[in-house]
Amino acid sequence: MSPFHEGERAVQARAGVRAAARDLGRGIFRVIPAGAIPFLEHQRLAALAGTDDRGRVWASVASGPPGFITAPDPHTLRLAAPLAPADPLREGLAAGRAVGVLVLDLERRRRIRLNGRSSGRAEVIEVTIEEVFGNCPKYIQARTHDDRPAMARPGTARRAPALSTAQGLAIARADTFFIASRHAAGADASHRGGRPGFVKVDDAGHLRFPDYAGNNMFQTLGNLTSDPRVGLVFVDWDTGATWQLTGRAHIRWDAAARADLPGAERAVEVEIDEVVEIDGRGPIGWRLLEYSPVNPR
Repeated sequence: MSPFHEGERAVQARAGVRAAARDLGRGIFRVIPAGAIPFLEHQRLAALAGTDDRGRVWASVASGPPGFITAPDPHTLRLAAPLAPADPLREGLAAGRAVGVLVLDLERRRRIRLNGRSSGRAEVIEVTIEEVFGNCPKYIQARTHDDRPAMARPGTARRAPALSTAQGLAIARADTFFIASRHAAGADASHRGGRPGFVKVDDAGHLRFPDYAGNNMFQTLGNLTSDPRVGLVFVDWDTGATWQLTGRAHIRWDAAARADLPGAERAVEVEIDEVVEIDGRGPIGWRLLEYSPVNPR
């Protein structure tokens, strides 16, 4: 039985990688492998995916010192970092809701994805695991975390139906964002990276980003083929401010859509339904070491 759903298989077929994807599917586990637990417990950053009470998909981030992520047993992932009250993904952590988690080691360019169901615990984020798999290191900008005191985010949010000029400029300078998608059986959080400017803000309600050569599983694009609802979160690595977007995504296979996206094999257009900006309060401890050597220029 294939570990991939219909949307994933459709994108794999169109991209001509069905055979390669079948082999990669053997690396999808139903529990947390014992060898992954030390990795998880040493990390400071996770991206999250879920769906609010209105059915909108949101991405968010959680961070803390090493040890804030634990796996008390092979079926459970725990993050001791509840989201801010203003975070739109908080509704998506109700008991039984599908949750996707991406845990990253930015400095060593390593990541692991864990998907499952929220326990609904208020004091922590706890996920009962349904699938776990690794990802390649491509397009991760190397960042290190220093010992400057991290400033707490105030949790005050500004909501709007479209991007402001300042928000659009910030996104157009980004080198990284995290993307949330969903399908009938679950949710998924993933990473996208490139040189600054790899995301194109076409207008206040629309943006595009490239889909580069990856691991050939196509979980994100497969999800978007099955369900176009999508969430994106951009992080200001200097201040901790975040810009969370929810909307609908459309995969563009034609050359015209990626003509200004060097290295793209496809383009993804996002029609924005709402933007939530949460301010930061100063240094959060992450600084850039180098851009990924495989980023298209």
